[in-house]
Amino acid sequence: MSTMYSRSVQHALVRPATATIRAATRPSMMLLRSLSSSPRPSSSKSSTKPKTMLEDKNAFGFVRHNPRPPKPRKVGVTEIRGPYYSAMGKRYLQDILETMGHHIDGLKFAGGSFSLFPEPILRELLDLAHSHDVYVSTGGWIEHILSCSPDVHSAVDKYLSRCKQLGFDVVELSTGFLSLPPDDWLRLIGKVHAAGLVAKPEIGIQFGAGGDTAASELESMGATADPTRVVNLCQRFVEEGGVERIMIESEGITENVAGGKKGWRTDVVQAILRGVPQEKVMFEAADPQVFNWYVREFGTDVNLFVDHSQIVQLSCLREGIWGMSDTFGKIVSFR
Repeated sequence: MSTMYSRSVQHALVRPATATIRAATRPSMMLLRSLSSSPRPSSSKSSTKPKTMLEDKNAFGFVRHNPRPPKPRKVGVTEIRGPYYSAMGKRYLQDILETMGHHIDGLKFAGGSFSLFPEPILRELLDLAHSHDVYVSTGGWIEHILSCSPDVHSAVDKYLSRCKQLGFDVVELSTGFLSLPPDDWLRLIGKVHAAGLVAKPEIGIQFGAGGDTAASELESMGATADPTRVVNLCQRFVEEGGVERIMIESEGITENVAGGKKGWRTDVVQAILRGVPQEKVMFEAADPQVFNWYVREFGTDVNLFVDHSQIVQLSCLREGIWGMSDTFGKIVSFR
């Protein structure tokens, strides 16, 4: 990113003093709909929803498994990617939610994909998710809003207002392609909360992350960030911004890393979890080997973001009924 481009983003979001940021974010928490509360009033009562056969004593309830906490969950949260690598309409999403809705907590639209839908169709998808007690996230499209809008303040306000009107619950605030000062990030968090939405910052160690960039290209952009910076930002988001959960970008940590699995930056994951409570973070796991490692290392309560095509495999792993060679029969809980 050029210096001029970076400055234009920085100047667009004038940095207030820390005291001003706190004043802007903390009171707005009264308006905040929590991630760990039901996203929207559901049309059907949870008590009428059928149990999974693993939970039914008259079916497979006799089989040892790890019982999942009821929704809305604060731990062991699973967010799935919606339409991006493949199209997704109402019937497709309905199949996913009718079969696996018990295991899904959130639905994320990546890359601004929701803007490509006709509004009635998009509203159908959001309403369908809410009927299964699944919150809906915008994904990180705000990066495009920040970088391509001549009047960024007006554009952000309109974006948040429209997302609220459409029925989104969560606005992800990612800056994988941008250089944004921490105070400005907190200012954005305050705006999201004031709009009655849930702010979910996404942070990583690799500049240029978020677009399936090849490892060689990421490496050419320069060194990855110091894990300490990531931890400090996470702490500020939680303590000053009142953020409930932070998304950890996988690129540069477990995705598109030179050397493959041997090059995974597990030290970054460990540093984050030493500085921030586990329930406050969600890790992107772009590959079965990755979420297998997270569950093996941190247990069934780790919060994960996966593609919708991987929800069955991840759920089998969380429940402890299947796994890979290093996790089969080894994932347990004591509840």
